[in-house]
Amino acid sequence: MTSAALPIPASTTPVSAAPGLAAATLWQLVRRRADATPDVPLLLDDLGRSLTAAGLRDAAAATAGGLLDLGVGHDSVVSWQLPTSLEAVVLAVACARLGVSQNPIVPTLREREVSFIVEQVGTTLLAVPPTWRGFDHQAMATAIGATRGSRILVVDHRAAAAAGELGLPTARSPLPPPPPLTVGVEQEIRWIYYTSGTTAAPKGVLHTDASVMAAAAGSVTAMRLGPDDVYPIAFPIGHIGGTVMLAAALASGTRLLLVDTFDPATSPLTMAAHGATILGSATPFLRAYLAAQADQHHSDQHRGDQHRGDADGAAAALFPRLRVAVSGGAAKPAGLHREIADGLGGRGLVSSWGMTEFPLATHGALDDTDDDLARTEGRATPGVEMRVVGPDGLDCPAGVDGELLVRGPQMFAGYLAAAESGAGRRRPIGERRSRPAELFDPDGFFRTGDVGVVGPRGHVRISGRRKDIVIRNAENISASEVEEVIATHPAVGEVAVIGLPDPRTGERCCAVITLVPGAAPVGLTDLARHCEDAGLARYKIPEQVEIVDVLPRTDMGKIAKPVLRNRFQP
Repeated sequence: MTSAALPIPASTTPVSAAPGLAAATLWQLVRRRADATPDVPLLLDDLGRSLTAAGLRDAAAATAGGLLDLGVGHDSVVSWQLPTSLEAVVLAVACARLGVSQNPIVPTLREREVSFIVEQVGTTLLAVPPTWRGFDHQAMATAIGATRGSRILVVDHRAAAAAGELGLPTARSPLPPPPPLTVGVEQEIRWIYYTSGTTAAPKGVLHTDASVMAAAAGSVTAMRLGPDDVYPIAFPIGHIGGTVMLAAALASGTRLLLVDTFDPATSPLTMAAHGATILGSATPFLRAYLAAQADQHHSDQHRGDQHRGDADGAAAALFPRLRVAVSGGAAKPAGLHREIADGLGGRGLVSSWGMTEFPLATHGALDDTDDDLARTEGRATPGVEMRVVGPDGLDCPAGVDGELLVRGPQMFAGYLAAAESGAGRRRPIGERRSRPAELFDPDGFFRTGDVGVVGPRGHVRISGRRKDIVIRNAENISASEVEEVIATHPAVGEVAVIGLPDPRTGERCCAVITLVPGAAPVGLTDLARHCEDAGLARYKIPEQVEIVDVLPRTDMGKIAKPVLRNRFQP
C-alpha cells in the first residue's frame, strides 16, 4: 500500500543553548526535547527538509495514529528497511510513542536475510521504500509479505520531499497512553537489531529504550555534544548506531543531518554547506572528506584564489566549524588521526568500540592525547565495567592481551528465540528472549569475543578477535554465511572466506577456494554473479578470489585461516 502525506513545518529559529536531558523512555525524551527547545531545528536532510523538536513530536504522534489504522497494536512488531531519512526517524519515534517493538533493517540486506528476519520476529508491518539505489524493495517486500503474512507499507521519501511532505500514514485518532515509565529489567523490549555475528543465520539482538539511551550518554559525554553541533548521519539509520545518535541528539540538542545516499563527491559538500561540526564514521567516509578538502585546495590553486588561504596559499577549510571526526565499527588505519587533524582540522579523530549487543563500550575523548587517539579506541564510557581475561577465564596481568568482557547499562536484553511455527498466535517478543549462559561469566560480564589490552589510564586497544567475521565499511559480514553460498557453486570444492586489510574499507572480503577436479578456474565476476543470484546482500560479496590447490588445516582439521591471511594480505 502507499502512504498518506504529512506537511512539514518550517522554522528559521536559531539554535540556543539548552541543558542536557534525561528520560526513562525514548518517547519521554522526545517530549522533553520538544518542551525545552520546541522551535529549534533538530533534524535536517539532504533533500532540503527539516523538522523542529516540536515538529518531530507532532509528526510522530500523527504517524502513530496512522499505524493504529494499519492494524499495529501493542504486541505488534514493525519492521522497517528505510534509507537514512526523516521518514525513518519519524516512524521510529511513532513506534516509540505506541510502545511497540520495532525492528530496523539496514537497506543493503536482500531477500535471503529480510525473509529470515521477518519470519523470526513475526513482523506485523514491513515498511520499505519503492526503490533505493537501483533495487526494487517494494517487489521484494511484496513477495516476502505474501509468504510471511506481513502487511507492506511503501514509503516514498523522495516523492514526499519533492512536495515538502513526509511520506508516512497519518491519522488524528485518539492515541492510547504512552508506554509506562518503567526502568531497569522491568522495561519492555522495544528494539530488535540483527547482526551477522559469527554464524550463518543472523541473530536478533534485543534492546530496551534504557539500554539505547545509556549508550547515547557515552557519546554525549565523550564529544561534549551540544545545541551548536551539526552531525551528518551518512551511515544506515537502521544500525543501532542510528538510534543511539538520535537519542544523543535529543538529549543534547545536536542537529542531525540525514544523508539519504552517500556520494563521495557531493555529500561532503552538502555537509559543509550545513556547517558540520562532527564528521564520521567509517574509514571510506573519512577518506571522502579528506579528498573533498584536497579537491578544494586544487580548485583554489587553479583559480588563483590565494586570498582565500593563508600567506602560503593554503586552501580555506571546507569544514571551518569542524570540532572532531569520529570512527567506529572497524579498526582505523594507522596514521588516520593525524591525517584528519592536519587535513580537516579540529581535534582529529576519536574512536569508539562496541557491538550491537553492547554499543559504545568505549569512546575516545577530546582531552585524550594524540597518541591515545591514534592508537586506542578510548576508555570505558560512563557506567561500563571491563575485564581482560585469558583462555583460563582468569584476569590477565596489566598490559597483557586477552578477551574483553564488559558489563554496563547498555547491555542487550538477550537474543530473540525462534517463533513457534504453525497458525497459532506467536508469543510476545519479551517472552522469546534467550541469554546463552556461555556468553556471560558468573558475574554477568558479556564475552565480546574481541581481544585487546587496557592501558594504564584505561584506554583500550583492540588487537584481534575471536569472531570469524569480516568488517567491511563498518558492516559485519559472517564468513560462514558467505562460505555457505559460495560452496553451492558447481566449480567450487572448498572455500574459506577471510578479511584482508584494505585502506579504503578497513577490510575486504576475500574468498579462497579450491576447484572441483576438472573444473575451469572461477573468476571474480562469475563468483559475484553466483552470490547475487543466491540473494546475498551486495556488501557481503567477495572483492577478491584466490584459487589454491588445498586449504591449510590445523591439527584438529579446521581450516587455518590465519595462514591464509598471512599468505594473501597485501
